[in-house]
Amino acid sequence: MAPRTVEELIYHMPTVEQRATNDWAKGFAASVRRQSRRRNWRPSPKQVSMMRRLVSEMFTDTEQEGEIILIE
Repeated sequence: MAPRTVEELIYHMPTVEQRATNDWAKGFAASVRRQSRRRNWRPSPKQVSMMRRLVSEMFTDTEQEGEIILIE
């Protein structure tokens, strides 16, 4: 799978903020959302790396959503 674009990562930040299990992740996602509204704002490479990690964890964390049922 290709890495997510910055726009995709920003799109998922509200969900990351809602599902975050710690205050730091909630604050980071909220900060990114606020900053992304500024004209010509681009996240730093370190921010992009963290955004990718948080979004990836959101999609791979199945404990909160319960068991996945495979339909064949």
